[in-house]
Amino acid sequence: MESQREHNRQGWNQRVAEGDMWTLPVDPETIARARDGDWEVLLTPKKSVPRAWFGEISGKDILGLASGGGQQSPIFAAAGANVTCLDASEAQLARDQQVAQREGLNIRTAQGYMHDLSAFADASFDLVFNPCSTAFAPEVLPVWLECARVLRPGGVLMTGFYNPVFFVFDQLAMDRGELVARHSLPYSDFELPEEERKQMLADDPTLCFSHTLETQIGGQLQAGLLLADMFEDNWAELDEVGRLFNPFIATRAVKPA
Repeated sequence: MESQREHNRQGWNQRVAEGDMWTLPVDPETIARARDGDWEVLLTPKKSVPRAWFGEISGKDILGLASGGGQQSPIFAAAGANVTCLDASEAQLARDQQVAQREGLNIRTAQGYMHDLSAFADASFDLVFNPCSTAFAPEVLPVWLECARVLRPGGVLMTGFYNPVFFVFDQLAMDRGELVARHSLPYSDFELPEEERKQMLADDPTLCFSHTLETQIGGQLQAGLLLADMFEDNWAELDEVGRLFNPFIATRAVKPA
C-alpha cells in the first residue's frame, strides 16, 4: 500500500508541473470576494457545496484533507477560518503557501497521507473538508476513523467521491468513445495488466481505486458519524458514463455532540 500511496504522491507532483486544473491556485479576485463573504468551494467537479452545509466559518478550525492546490484552503482562510491543509503532495501544498504569501493569509500546511492524522490531537477541528481524493487511497475506513477522531463533537465531515459504478467501465474504451462494462468491484488501476497501466499513465500520472458505497458511506457511519445530507454531480464536460448518470457523490456527515 505504501508504494501505491507513494506512486500517487509523485503523480500529483507531476500534475502540478503539468498545470492540471486541480492544481491551479485561486486568483486575487476570488480571495477578495471571500473576504467580503462571497465565496464557494467544490467537493466534486462542478457543483458548488451549498453554503447551508457550512454555517458561519469565521473563527472555526478547518482541516483541508488531501485538499492541496491553492483552491479551497485559501478561500476558507480569507473567509476568516483557521485553516490547516494536509496533502501527500508537497507541490500541491506549495500552491497553498503561494496563495497565502501573495494574499497575506495564515494557512498551516502539513505533508502526510489522509489515513494518518496522528499529527493532530483528538477533537482538533470543527470541519474536515475532503474534496474528491479517496479514489487515490488504497483504503477509506481508516480515513473516516481518523476524521471522526480529530473532529470535535458536533463537527462536520464533508467529502466528495466517485460513485463506484463509474469504475465498472473500461477507461481506455471510454477514451475511444466506447462504453464497455468490464470490471468487478472493488476495482484498482494498480491491478490492470502492465501494458494497460502504461497506456493510462501516458494521460494521467495517478492511479485510482473504486472502493464501494459500503466503505465510502457505510464507513463514515461505522466511524460514528451521522449522514446529514448529500448531492450528486457530474463532469463539467460529460464523458460516456456521465451521459448516463452522475458519477460523483458528496456527503455531509456530523459527529454527534
